[in-house]
Amino acid sequence: MATIAVPKHFSIQEDAETIRKACEGWGTDEKAIIAVLGYRNAVQRRQIRQAYEDLYQEDLIKRLEKELSGEFERAVYRWILDPVDRDAVLANVELRKSSDEHPVLVEISCTRSPEELFCIRRAYHARYKRSLEEEVADKTKGETRQLLVGLVSAFRYDGEEVNTKLAKSEAQELHEAIKDKKFKHEDVIRILTTRSRMQIQATFNCYREAQGTSIAKSLPTDSKDEYVATLRVVVRCLKDSKKYFEKVLRNSFKRFGTDEDAITRVIVTRAEKDLKDIKELYQKRNSMPLEEAVDKYTSGDYKDMLLSLLGNEV
Repeated sequence: MATIAVPKHFSIQEDAETIRKACEGWGTDEKAIIAVLGYRNAVQRRQIRQAYEDLYQEDLIKRLEKELSGEFERAVYRWILDPVDRDAVLANVELRKSSDEHPVLVEISCTRSPEELFCIRRAYHARYKRSLEEEVADKTKGETRQLLVGLVSAFRYDGEEVNTKLAKSEAQELHEAIKDKKFKHEDVIRILTTRSRMQIQATFNCYREAQGTSIAKSLPTDSKDEYVATLRVVVRCLKDSKKYFEKVLRNSFKRFGTDEDAITRVIVTRAEKDLKDIKELYQKRNSMPLEEAVDKYTSGDYKDMLLSLLGNEV
């Protein structure tokens, strides 16, 4: 369930006017910006952007980029974008990194619906004048390229139907490949990039029943192979995306220094989807509410923005 708390009564035009006033004068009123944008859903934010442009003949996103800075600016910028446009930006940022691993691409490919992924590819093409598949192919290599191109170009079946016989058969195929350390086998890539999410989860369940352990635990955790590292993320995202995002948050707070980029990404992209469930998982696993962790490890307007997306009044 979503965490974003939208008030019952508000005016889109007044919201646009409030943001304009917040940006005028000697200093920016960040609290006023949070009070509006932190409590509006995607449709409403789009309407605010349009109203602002109609009233002031100015692009709201560009104005906010000039007015804000640091992690707060990044959080507001990513929040105010349409979700598919945001994912296109996140994918592009990920592809510009020098790292051989691209977990954000896996997140986008494996946790968005087929329709959403299709729209993300279209948004990427419109924004960057290249296809997402082309960019991924250019920035990756070998079997990692084959896996990632397959994931970003997929249009999986999105229904509830599951073929139990196929799930048992493909669970055995995955076991044989993992047992023989043939992680790059074409059947492993085929199964993970083409089957529906429900079918893959059934396959993973069959794997656990037959082998007495999960497929995630069967993959090596100490491998420095970029493909194996990517494969682990794929399996975790497809197996249980909420548990995956909870772990991303946990690692972001507890490792060497706070990973603000990951914290922002998870909270912003999941606030209108399943962040409430992720919050519950986080508290259960860490004996601390997610809001408390945000309050402890972040600060200032950036912290207030995140807390607003978590459903808090600030």
